[in-house]
Amino acid sequence: MAAPRRGRLVVLAGPTAVGKGTMSAYVRTHFPGIWFSVSMTTRRPRPGEVDGVHYHFVDDQEFDRLVDAGEFLEYAVVHGIAKYGTPRGPVERAVREGRDALLEIDLQGARQVRESWPDALFVFLAPPSWDELVRRLVGRGTEDEAERERRLATARAELAAQPEFDEVIVNDDVRRASEELVSLMRSGPAAR
Repeated sequence: MAAPRRGRLVVLAGPTAVGKGTMSAYVRTHFPGIWFSVSMTTRRPRPGEVDGVHYHFVDDQEFDRLVDAGEFLEYAVVHGIAKYGTPRGPVERAVREGRDALLEIDLQGARQVRESWPDALFVFLAPPSWDELVRRLVGRGTEDEAERERRLATARAELAAQPEFDEVIVNDDVRRASEELVSLMRSGPAAR
């Protein structure tokens, strides 16, 4: 009798404004069998965000307790203010149950996950060009000029990290890039 299929953990990372969130939303809508990790954060909910759907919102004390207990696959302090992390238990449970799991995280988080889960599939989402990445960031209209410059400086460093990843997908079309991601998730050996 064959062992039950284990799911595959896929880590998706890339620079700011490359479209990770847009692509994840497309995958969530069109490929409902894929399990998505919900990150934990100490920041306050934004209008329209639902606890347990967009993030698990906790206070600093609870977050620190979970760090000390080793309950995160990865965690970081972002912009020196809020803490974000990926709870380990739900990811391990999803994969054990045979579900393909997707983590959409930053480069720092991807590096931490590689340390604890090296056989995950690490996918870098790249822009079609630098000019297009700048256009997308400016087009969002959510950052002032100083913040855009900080994010673009970080994006240059993140783009240089592409060789650390198993696969690179160019986000020139959300549907095509999303389908390529799902195809990669479903091919090859399952994680762990």
